Amino acid sequence: MVPAELTPESIRRAPKVLLHDHLDGGLRPATVLELADEAGYRGLPADDEDGLARWLRQAADSGSLDRYLETFAHTVAVLQRPEGLHRVARECAVDLAADGVVHAEVRYAPELSTQRGLPIEAAVEAMLDGFAAGCREAAAAGTPISVGALLCAMRQEDRWAEVASLVVRYRDAGVAGFDLAGPEDGFPPDRLPEAIAVLDRAGARRTVHAGEAAGVASIRAALDGAGAERIGHGVRIADEVPDDGPLGPLAQRVLDEEVPLEVAPSSNVQTGAYPSLAEHPVDRLHRLGFAVTVNTDNRLMSGVSATSELADVAATFGWSWDDVQRVTERAAAAAFLDDCARRRLLDDVVRPGFAALR
Repeated sequence: MVPAELTPESIRRAPKVLLHDHLDGGLRPATVLELADEAGYRGLPADDEDGLARWLRQAADSGSLDRYLETFAHTVAVLQRPEGLHRVARECAVDLAADGVVHAEVRYAPELSTQRGLPIEAAVEAMLDGFAAGCREAAAAGTPISVGALLCAMRQEDRWAEVASLVVRYRDAGVAGFDLAGPEDGFPPDRLPEAIAVLDRAGARRTVHAGEAAGVASIRAALDGAGAERIGHGVRIADEVPDDGPLGPLAQRVLDEEVPLEVAPSSNVQTGAYPSLAEHPVDRLHRLGFAVTVNTDNRLMSGVSATSELADVAATFGWSWDDVQRVTERAAAAAFLDDCARRRLLDDVVRPGFAALR
């Protein structure tokens, strides 16, 4: 059989695994408008789908992580009721499945939905119920997907231990693990050790945002201070990867230990970590054998999908099907699944799916 040409359409048909996607960064513009109207939120910067999507994309394109994060004020504002959280989570699962994603770990900070009195547990439950409904809907449409929730604690707040406890409480109901999100500078990942202790006692899985706005020291702190199994973004590890000469000590460790890097190239360019995709280190790290995975981060703000991220990286750096499959298999191997579920994902879904295209 002649392999399918590597195009956005063929990549859309390929099975994809997504490890870094924010629920509050992936809403449908129409849903934002409808939920804002239902909730009486009048702060949106535009009153039509195209205008809203355009404003969010332009604000996110500022080159500043702080400015990028400001866009979330509008999406979080419509996630203050369980009905809104349920709908957005359901649509998230359906949209990812329609894009060929077969497993996704989608993250959200439930504390963000407590601004109008919603209990944090109710926020988690609404999200989990929404993901489950979306998975059922996707399966009925012939595009099955599994979704695990990652509960984020905001680094600048002090609710880490509470969120860690929720990860443990709901891990048999769809919560896959714990994450730290928000501003990296000034808020080290071991700032509240009692939260890390909660996770350690329960053997809970965890990933930590690091090495995007802050440098390699933040990656070391995530690994050593928070026990991170994966690094959210982590692209600043490239600071220790010279064009010639030996790797720096942390880069060598990350390479040797095969620490998964949840790389989101478009988002990294938007937040100013790198000036363009062509100058992004995703290809260099991948070629050197780092455990690079390719992710969306925030589909609405970046105007991307799992397919478009892979297609853009492949076109920019001349990737082959082997490269696309390799980063997908890395993501599947790094997913916060039990061993049986991980083997099924790899052996029954990912590898056969790629074989059918080649």
